[in-house]
Amino acid sequence: MRATRALRWWIGAALFTSTVINYIDRQTLSLLAPFLKADYHWSNTDYAYLVIAFRFSYSIGQTVLGPLIDRIGTRRGLTITVAAYSLVSLLTPLANGFYGFGFFRFLLGAGESANWPAATKAVSEWFPKEERGLATAFFDSGSSVGGAIAPFIVLWIYFRWGWRPAFAVPGCFGLLWIVVWRRLYYPPAHHPRISEAERRLLAADRADSEVVGYSRLRWRDLLALPQTWGIIVAKTFTDSVWFFVADWFPISLVAKCIDLRSGLLAVWVPFIAADLGNFFGGGVSGYLIRKGWSLGAARKAVVVFGGIGVTLLIPTIFTTNLYWITALFALATFCYASFSTIANVLPSDLYPSETVATVSGLSGTGSGLATIVAFYLIGHYSDLRQATSTHAFDPIVIVAGLVPLVGMILVLLLVRNTDVSRRGLVRQI
Repeated sequence: MRATRALRWWIGAALFTSTVINYIDRQTLSLLAPFLKADYHWSNTDYAYLVIAFRFSYSIGQTVLGPLIDRIGTRRGLTITVAAYSLVSLLTPLANGFYGFGFFRFLLGAGESANWPAATKAVSEWFPKEERGLATAFFDSGSSVGGAIAPFIVLWIYFRWGWRPAFAVPGCFGLLWIVVWRRLYYPPAHHPRISEAERRLLAADRADSEVVGYSRLRWRDLLALPQTWGIIVAKTFTDSVWFFVADWFPISLVAKCIDLRSGLLAVWVPFIAADLGNFFGGGVSGYLIRKGWSLGAARKAVVVFGGIGVTLLIPTIFTTNLYWITALFALATFCYASFSTIANVLPSDLYPSETVATVSGLSGTGSGLATIVAFYLIGHYSDLRQATSTHAFDPIVIVAGLVPLVGMILVLLLVRNTDVSRRGLVRQI
């Protein structure tokens, strides 16, 4: 099984890389927003609408494409989605003004929306439960790594050649990735590089999936289960805060009178901290399972840590010091990412592989819809508070620090063994 273990971590590396590319593509607009706002005379509300165009198609796409991924499979599904959003990035330089950018951001969101449901499904197919947390952390950390390296790629291109190449060049990365993916990934039952004996061992390792009563529940059946709502809450109450950091952090720094050229440290350090938080959350929960903790207790311990830790965003309202802001945002994103890793692994903990992408998609839609509302309010109220100078984003940051804490409480209440799990509709944890 050593060769199979190495193979599944190569698959994990491919999922990680797709997430890195995904985030580089989406970060181009947020990084260039301060400059494009000046060029095109956009307000914060205008920018919010552009980001909402992405979030709307992204959130709806996850619910629509999650079941599609369950039907057509991970290999074909990720090939299609990466090809789609890479082509959109290559075509974005055709945009000329507010509506052009809105159109291409809408298409980009639709293309990128299948990445997390498909990656979560791949983890459920290839990894045992004690490795699922770390494997999920691995691919999910691609978001923070992509966010961390995007400034160096996108801003470097922008300051030399302008915004159009800064959008187009990252689109080439995904097309190269597809070539590797098509050669590397197959479901375990059909992979040409593993033996029949290894195939049987992998099937035995996933045998606990068979306790679930239905191989593929319908949306309304899934939404009747409290565990499904626990997963939706876990994503909704964490991702909306992360997307605030990813899409609004550069603008909030400028609002605090910090130059992005001198403040590049603050732009990428919180993303690196989030990367470490992904591995901390996945690694700690896996360690606790090996030490005899139940699956549910191990996952929830990390949820509590993350929900409390994100409140460290709140003290940033009291300072304009670049290093304090960087440190506090970094600690908060570290804690967020620990919580987020568990939010992403819960579908594969609770549901069989045939339903994982569907549940993951539903949770992604919940987080997307919450983010749309949040972004509209952020744009509106930050414009209204521009006269307050460096304090324009203070109420927004306070709310962002408290939302995951509320999410933590709800997850503890909803994700637990109930009559539903005892009847075999979801796995016990």
